[in-house]
Amino acid sequence: MGPGFLTRPANRWRSRVRELSDQWTTTRATWKVEREIERVLTSRGRVLVGPWCSEVGYELLYWIPFVRWALRAYRVPPSRVVVMSRGGVEDWYVGLADTYLDAFDHAAPGELAANGTKQRSVTALDARLIETVRGHTGECQVLHPSLMFRLFAPFWSGQRSLGFLESRTRHAVLTLPRRDLPVALPDRYIAVKLYAARALPDRPEIRGHLRAMLAALSETLPVVQLDTGVAFDEHEDYAFAHGRRVLSLRGVMRPRGNLGLQTQVIAGADLFVGTCGSVAWLAPLVGVDAVPLFADAGFLHAHLHVARRAYHRLEGAGRFAPLDLSGILRAGLSVGAPSTVSDLPVSN
Repeated sequence: MGPGFLTRPANRWRSRVRELSDQWTTTRATWKVEREIERVLTSRGRVLVGPWCSEVGYELLYWIPFVRWALRAYRVPPSRVVVMSRGGVEDWYVGLADTYLDAFDHAAPGELAANGTKQRSVTALDARLIETVRGHTGECQVLHPSLMFRLFAPFWSGQRSLGFLESRTRHAVLTLPRRDLPVALPDRYIAVKLYAARALPDRPEIRGHLRAMLAALSETLPVVQLDTGVAFDEHEDYAFAHGRRVLSLRGVMRPRGNLGLQTQVIAGADLFVGTCGSVAWLAPLVGVDAVPLFADAGFLHAHLHVARRAYHRLEGAGRFAPLDLSGILRAGLSVGAPSTVSDLPVSN
């Protein structure tokens, strides 16, 4: 009988004890967050949903589905709900709240950008915006984004299953009202939103493939580029020159309505192509087929899994067909036609 005969069972036991301890810690943290959600939503009076100042992708894929689940679970009618987000996204919350307030009416884009990309706690800016809302509506309880980030953190870290997330979210197709646009668009077009991100870094070989793809798309249908010309968040738009069949919204968008305008443009498109993230999660929700692009899936695995499941199940949703450029790059293959689109000089 070797010296490891007793050691191996003891090590397995210690490992199991640590695993159970971690599970109990996660469960207690979940219960704590859910008790806070219950306290907010079972109180009398109005409820502020927000203020949302974080990334667009998290808002579309997680926050709004979480809010939809929570409000329905506790039977909170829209008449009691006030939403604060930014960029003119009131159409994203139709049916959830009767009142929408925009953070860009009360804070500059730079302030929101400095607030961080994930609202894991109530910041000084959040507190100021909350008091602004209370000045409009009177006293209200706050369903703050930090509750969602804390609740779903174990899923993003791999400690909770997809079933845990799906039991606490409700995705839904959006029905948008028609709104006048500040720019004339073609009758049919492809909406394109390309920006540099960790999943699609700005490297020469990637930029070359994106430029070729944009040229190829424009041979099929006119292209409308959703490039803002202004960094409203941590992402910088790829600046490709536009020509006869490539229309840019650069110079048209303003912070207060930039996301609302992008929503309307995407909803009217035949197809959406863009960086995987941000409004790429929106296109299927407005019934438009989407081809999100990425070259590094390391930051996207959980999000892609959620999106594929949710959009596949939603009646009326557009098809979601992500394209991984890393394999194409490694194989030395080309994307689209030879490039006829050049980089757009950017002045600082």
